[in-house]
Amino acid sequence: MLSTSTRLRLQDILARISQGDEVSLQERIFLHKYADRDQTVTTWLKRARRIQQNKIPSDQLENLLNELDLG
Repeated sequence: MLSTSTRLRLQDILARISQGDEVSLQERIFLHKYADRDQTVTTWLKRARRIQQNKIPSDQLENLLNELDLG
């Protein structure tokens, strides 16, 4: 179980990864420490990497616009 402060810190790091922003080595080590032990964090990390690599929109409206090629 993650504490609220740890979860928020991890989610901040993951958000920056998904946006392609800079993440320090120390932050990546912190993230991977939890990803190795918690399946939920592993899933969050995979999703952040997939968003970064594929530029998948994070909300449903953007996703719909991209699928319809309207945006």
